[in-house]
Amino acid sequence: MRSRPGSARRRDVVELRVHGVSGARPERILDRARVRQVAGDDHGGFHRPDTPDGTDPDGVTLEAYRWGDLPSGTVARTLSLVFLLPFMLSNVAVWMRPVGRRRGPAVTVLCRLLALNLTMLYVLSTAGVALDLLAWRCLGAARCRGPFDTLAGLDDRQVGQRLAVLALLPIAAVAFLRLLGTRRPRPVDAPQATVEPMVGRLRVIHIAVALVVLDVLLLVARSAGGATTWTSTLLVLAVAVLLVDVGLIAVPGGRLGGVTVERGATRVAHATRVVAYALSVATLVTVALDPRGWPSSAGLPGYDQIVSGALLGQMTLLVALSGVVLWRPSGRSGRSALSRGLGAAVVAAFAVGLAGAFSANLVYQAGDLLGGYRGDGGPPPAYRWTILAFFLHVVSAAVLCGALLLLSWRRRWRAAEAITARDFPGTPAAAGGHLRRVTAAIARARITEWLGLLAVTYALLAVVGLCTSVPGLFGLEPDRLAEQVLGLSDGSVGVGLALGSYLVAGVVIALVLGGLFAYRTTWFRRHVGILWDLGTFWPRTAHPFAPPSYADRAVPELVDRITRLAERHTGVLLCGHSHGSVLLALAVLRLPARVRRRVALLTYGSPLDRLYARLFPAYLGVGVLREVGERVGWRWVNLWRDTDPVGGWIFVAHRPGDPPADAADPAGRVDRRLRDPRDVSPAPGERHPPPVRGHHPGESDPEFRAAVCDLAGRLRDLDRRRADREPGHSS
Repeated sequence: MRSRPGSARRRDVVELRVHGVSGARPERILDRARVRQVAGDDHGGFHRPDTPDGTDPDGVTLEAYRWGDLPSGTVARTLSLVFLLPFMLSNVAVWMRPVGRRRGPAVTVLCRLLALNLTMLYVLSTAGVALDLLAWRCLGAARCRGPFDTLAGLDDRQVGQRLAVLALLPIAAVAFLRLLGTRRPRPVDAPQATVEPMVGRLRVIHIAVALVVLDVLLLVARSAGGATTWTSTLLVLAVAVLLVDVGLIAVPGGRLGGVTVERGATRVAHATRVVAYALSVATLVTVALDPRGWPSSAGLPGYDQIVSGALLGQMTLLVALSGVVLWRPSGRSGRSALSRGLGAAVVAAFAVGLAGAFSANLVYQAGDLLGGYRGDGGPPPAYRWTILAFFLHVVSAAVLCGALLLLSWRRRWRAAEAITARDFPGTPAAAGGHLRRVTAAIARARITEWLGLLAVTYALLAVVGLCTSVPGLFGLEPDRLAEQVLGLSDGSVGVGLALGSYLVAGVVIALVLGGLFAYRTTWFRRHVGILWDLGTFWPRTAHPFAPPSYADRAVPELVDRITRLAERHTGVLLCGHSHGSVLLALAVLRLPARVRRRVALLTYGSPLDRLYARLFPAYLGVGVLREVGERVGWRWVNLWRDTDPVGGWIFVAHRPGDPPADAADPAGRVDRRLRDPRDVSPAPGERHPPPVRGHHPGESDPEFRAAVCDLAGRLRDLDRRRADREPGHSS
């Protein structure tokens, strides 16, 4: 046989392994004592065994892509979780939009408006400390504890001068937020990141809105003693900039928006930012130099009302978002509540609850620390309602989760018993204890199937938030209302507020400690760092100050590497464990056609269907997963276990006793169920039975190696058939 020209430069199949979240070192991924890096850098690199040929017993060349340091990389960056967590959650929520031409865009706009509201609330909380507490109360009538009552000699200055100087603190807070959300420098040799222009436009909009909200706060306080033509003009301009920026939020970005629309919206956004800068300078000068007297009040005039309006608007948007995702057009039905996009409302509710609690507790605790709430006045009622609502939300969520675990246990146990009865018939009495442990492991793993019910019940708690915002808008105190309506004493409400405040502080401390321990304890990072890794996976399309997405680098880097390998080798076998299978699925969708013909896909412990298709139906739904299979010519095998709480089947379960899959549908041949454990009795010569594997990768397991041989054989056969069709080939 004469080979085709150029075939001598080709080597055999490359097995490219991609780990899951909080992945191990490349030595463990490749199961080799010594490895060498062949591409990439310290944060994300490609590694091979440090041997002459780098092959394994199956005849494939091993390579691993380690991306575990891309989401975080430094302790300081992980500690930014404390500040960026609500923004990160609001950004994840927009990717959970349902499928549909009407509901999808509506959910996107509502999520972006909620994200903008979070920025406004951030500015208002820092302004509450700087302007209301320090400038107005501590340096004014309240006379806080020292040294805050004579801060930098500002106590002898006029009110307007104190406000203008201390307004620089919220501006610095916005700059600090902007710094935390800045993207890490990209290595020179890394492929071009796919950053949408939408991110830059959103950043401009949020900065402009943050500045004009601060301007509105100062101008409303100044106008409380009598508005002038100049202050009214500045206030109108500030409100106009705010409305224009809110309108720009609804302009689609990325693939949804045309080039002309995007460029026009970007130019308008930059113009509003310039106007916002000019307005801020004019406002600070006006407030500082206005010689008129200021009204006498316990707190900064207008501050309570503006905060109440922002919180009410936040809850109204959240309820509107829940209504949109719960509404189903006639004739359509989702597989679950999560697949209909309810996950967007649930995650947005988490973002709103955390942002409101952090903001309210910042003002609440700062007031107690400074002594600014002694005598008349106190924190805005809306903040007190927010802390109380957060306490009620956490208690309700804990009760719901506990009730769900208890009420669903019997059904999950019965389903698990049916599985183990088919897998291990005739189990000897001596193995009964291990059989029960296996059944319990399967029952625990099936809690994922109940997430939809939990999402529905938690989404309904948004009504509680709305109900607590309305009394705060009218200045009603929670203790007085509880006494009049429920007959409760002041002490009971005060206990709830104190517990809520301590609870928020505890969450902040837990996040800080979590960021520290994530880099000191491997076990802790594997279980807690997973939330950070999953949250920073999605690109920023809702909140520009959210942490940068590592997928903007990881996916193009994988595409580039796969393309290079396919040009030099017979084929590339992509092996993705857990979240690594998601990265590979997105990479397959970006591969050019000439490369896809040399690619096969092996996923194991994959959450593609069990979590991602349900949580992100518009971007990784069943239709997208079928497209992935078609693009690789259905050279795809997915291994899954019943004991795995994360991964599962993608198309067909193939459990014993299930009806046979459609032979004409290639998707029915993708999934391969692995019985776990292999047996409940010890093997001959062994003292202990095989362990439960669960979500363990298992690249050295016989079933995994068999799947590798199967897919590698398909790639070799395909290459031989391709060579036979080429001119110049003869036998």
